[in-house]
Amino acid sequence: MKTICVLFGGRSSEYDVSLSSAYAVLSNIDRTAYRLLCIGITREGRWYRYDGPLEDIRSGRWCAHPETLPTVSLDLTDGKIRCTASDGAVTETVCDAVFPVLHGKYGEDGTVQGLFAVAGIPVVGCGCTSSGVCMDKAFTKSVIAQDTGIRQARAVIGRTADLSALDALRVKCEAAFGYPMFVKPSAAGSSVGVSKVKSAEQFAPAVQKALAEDCKVLIEEAIVGREIEVAVFEDHGEIFAAEAAEIDMGSSEFYDYDTKYISDVSGYFLPARITAEEMTTVREYAKTIFRALDCKVFSRVDFFITDTGFVFNEINTIPGFTPISMYPKMMIHSGMTYAQLIDRMLAATFA
Repeated sequence: MKTICVLFGGRSSEYDVSLSSAYAVLSNIDRTAYRLLCIGITREGRWYRYDGPLEDIRSGRWCAHPETLPTVSLDLTDGKIRCTASDGAVTETVCDAVFPVLHGKYGEDGTVQGLFAVAGIPVVGCGCTSSGVCMDKAFTKSVIAQDTGIRQARAVIGRTADLSALDALRVKCEAAFGYPMFVKPSAAGSSVGVSKVKSAEQFAPAVQKALAEDCKVLIEEAIVGREIEVAVFEDHGEIFAAEAAEIDMGSSEFYDYDTKYISDVSGYFLPARITAEEMTTVREYAKTIFRALDCKVFSRVDFFITDTGFVFNEINTIPGFTPISMYPKMMIHSGMTYAQLIDRMLAATFA
């Protein structure tokens, strides 16, 4: 029986989403096939082993009494995970794989993947390099432009909050594509720090908001279209793209964090309201992008569909696994249960 270390929480702004995703994963994983070592990471970055009720993960109460939880250390020389209890007792676990149910920085950006690569422990999903490239939207756009030719939104990159420099950056964006435009952190997930800018007065505050999440800002033209998402799964080198879903944003102007996880204004269509030919095209596009970015096991690829075709938006290497997340919904729509999806992801990691 293989031992799987499941990581949840983390230092990113998507901490709460990670808790919800981890609750769903841990509720569905086959405990007759795998031993589990659950490790929670607090918002401050402290690592603890957690053996308590799953409901306390979802509610955030799992670390209410950290002094009672065994602290965690990783020996990079032998791949052992050591847990030290409050009474000083030490347990050592050799894990066969790590499942990082972490979203955003310090989980989806290659940092955790690199840590466990050094320790010699396989990680479910993309590796260090592809995770880092996919997390950084500017780098992703460069790879897609060079290797695929798939259409993307025009963009300008900014790296400063200096007001005088922001004026020049704003003028450059106005000349390139005009208003409205989207200002977003280059490396952040779940639309955190993203603003839709409709006027010159809104530009500087939007850049400063984005820079609170990352040191690099991506400013893109606004694409008028419907949001289409594709779940991609890779097993033994075979890449499968599920039928695409379409996001119905309701009254929201764009698919921001609140719309995704908090409010009830958004919905979805599965399959997406596109023609059979368009469905074939977008599924092939998703597989092409997955290959170009050297992704492994699973990712979600997002597009817009416009009057003139599809426009690539972004890729998520650890998409949400919450009960309302689109990746598991699309894969379940393809004919598997949530538990089968988790089992196949783990099996693919050992392939």
